[in-house]
Amino acid sequence: MPKLTVGFIGFGLIGGSIARALKANPDIDVSTVVYDVDRASITRAFEDGIADVTVGSIGEGFSGCDFVFLCAPVTVNMANAETVAPFLKEGAILTDVGSVKGQMHERIRELGLSKVFIGGHPMAGSERVGYANSKEKLLVNAYYVITADEGVPEDRIEAYKELVAATGAIPLVMTPERHDYITAAVSHVPHVISASLVNLVKDSDTADGDMHMIAAGGFKDITRISSSSPMMWHDICVSNSGNICVLLDRYIASLTYFRDAIKASEDDELVRLFDGARRYRDTFQDSSKGPIKSANVVHVEIPDEPGALAIVFTILSARGINIKNVGIVHNREVETGSLSIELHDETAVRDVYDILTARGYDATIG
Repeated sequence: MPKLTVGFIGFGLIGGSIARALKANPDIDVSTVVYDVDRASITRAFEDGIADVTVGSIGEGFSGCDFVFLCAPVTVNMANAETVAPFLKEGAILTDVGSVKGQMHERIRELGLSKVFIGGHPMAGSERVGYANSKEKLLVNAYYVITADEGVPEDRIEAYKELVAATGAIPLVMTPERHDYITAAVSHVPHVISASLVNLVKDSDTADGDMHMIAAGGFKDITRISSSSPMMWHDICVSNSGNICVLLDRYIASLTYFRDAIKASEDDELVRLFDGARRYRDTFQDSSKGPIKSANVVHVEIPDEPGALAIVFTILSARGINIKNVGIVHNREVETGSLSIELHDETAVRDVYDILTARGYDATIG
């Protein structure tokens, strides 16, 4: 791959992680041009050597770019696409990283940019946002959905797929409509459900906050995604409302069916419902390629005695393991292990599991 100039309009978690991954790839020579309304972030990116050129506005500074990534919220990306369009050089590829593709493609068609635009959605992320939380390996082995209208030259799609692969991600081509329906089911609706469940507990809690006190273990894990940006999820819900509402209606119907089976004590039907969910869930790959990232946690059973924690930390420290977070699990109705160790990535999770089990500890992943 020849020397490339890649522009970023918006430089938070995803834009920063893409840039870091490209910069770290020894097989390509990439120069970056970066714009963001947060001047402190791009100053830091420049100091980190991730942003080669920083610009104060969307304009001529992007005229030499081979690729331009729109990395703001969906509605802002639409406006930024119109702003940067006059400055794109011949042969440049304009792309975005938004999690809703249909509305973006509609706006691109209105602007007459279909032949230069290829939509993108890296199925990776974090509850933490901003350039400061970007990571070189965030996209490694994550699916990266690519959407393109008819008429986009095949060589441009192939060039874009090569760039995506250079980040460590796995290119996956589909239509914008198919993408929006799939992500509504596996990402958008789960976020709505998670927020609704957290609010249910909050509004149903006792005056003493007993629910809050014991809301750990399984509950905390399945609602972890509720810590994401409220404004980002507002924009996603508005932009993909049609698909989300169709699937929410189906979910509400399934909850009603479940409730009726519980109320009627339909033993066989309840077993069938739980078993069907278990069987399908067990077919999922043990990885974080999907849009909702795994927690990267190892649970370890440790004895309740002085020095037990220190021994575990000493073992891991001696092997160069960087621990992100650690906690004692008081509610273990679902979780296995009394010590919860959160790591920064899946590789570290596997390393910790192997190290501790080799030393005789009872450990589980996730």
